[in-house]
Amino acid sequence: MITSYDRFLTGKSSEIIDYKNIDFLRTFITVQGKILPRRMTKLSAKQHRFLIKAVKQARILGLLPFINKENL
Repeated sequence: MITSYDRFLTGKSSEIIDYKNIDFLRTFITVQGKILPRRMTKLSAKQHRFLIKAVKQARILGLLPFINKENL
């Protein structure tokens, strides 16, 4: 179920914060695999909580890596 909290504006269109939206989640992750802080992403606290849950869920399911091994 998509609520109003699951969406936020990025440019002209609204994006859904979801663990299946991998391309969108990658914009909030550094090269090392860390999640960017709120002050850099300009998200509200509620949006950032949804983002963190989605990234962690995608990592557990194997859709996103925990760390980037290419730079080691």
